[in-house]
Amino acid sequence: MSRATRSSDVEVEQRRHARRRRRATAGFTLIEVLVALSILAVSLAAIGSLIAVTVRGARSMPARLALVETARAIMTGLPDRDALEIGNFSGELAGHRWRVDVLPFFSNFSDPQKPSVWMPQTVVVRVESPSGRIVQLNTVRIRRRSAQ
Repeated sequence: MSRATRSSDVEVEQRRHARRRRRATAGFTLIEVLVALSILAVSLAAIGSLIAVTVRGARSMPARLALVETARAIMTGLPDRDALEIGNFSGELAGHRWRVDVLPFFSNFSDPQKPSVWMPQTVVVRVESPSGRIVQLNTVRIRRRSAQ
């Protein structure tokens, strides 16, 4: 055999060997596939959890809105500031039980030595739905002191 033929045969053999090596390393190993699948599974679980929380929140929104609207209706229907006496009263509106507490407003920033014409009162409105959910609104109303 001539020298050119031998080098040609060696080159052909090297190309075949290189092709086999490329085929053997082409694609993914089993470990790489398992890692990719586990990352995908964790991502899908996180997305599923987020969707579940969002759906739960969206379903509870109408009930919460009904509670807040009932509380607002009760606040709107409270007697005028001069007729609102300290004490409590309760009732039921649209299937929601409610209670209003009118309390004296205590603070550490007012001076009792300088009596004012106005007397602040704490008003607490608490509304409970038939399902047991509760919303509570706290506010302060100012009332003219009665002449003593």
